[in-house]
Amino acid sequence: MLGTQDQRLLLLLRQNARTSVSDLARALNLSRSTVQHRLARLESSGVIKGYSVQLGDRFEASQVEAHVSIKVIQKLTSRTNVALENISQVSQLFSVSGEYDLIAIVQAQSLEELSSVLDDIGNLEGVERTNSSVVLETRFRR
Repeated sequence: MLGTQDQRLLLLLRQNARTSVSDLARALNLSRSTVQHRLARLESSGVIKGYSVQLGDRFEASQVEAHVSIKVIQKLTSRTNVALENISQVSQLFSVSGEYDLIAIVQAQSLEELSSVLDDIGNLEGVERTNSSVVLETRFRR
């Protein structure tokens, strides 16, 4: 269970993971060493897995995105997941219930690149079939 200060620390890091420990300490009204200790504890306990890059709105808007539903041969699920993780244009992969087993979020720099990636996904060992929906407009993202 996370305390209030840890929740506030995570909120600040979600807003900007590059915020310095000194700035975090000031914002939380804690000492720098206390914040470093809290970060180390959150990292070692697995609450914080890592830090990542958030792409800018302008760059995101220039990307072509598709949601790809994927039906997988069950015995090859692990192998298919690894193969999808190795495709750099696959930004997220969800395991879902229903007719399809996975939903991959694919981001490409052009329709041509997207088409090529969709072909690559369809040709992976273990992929039975796919169904793709190209995102026309993002209404909001949280």
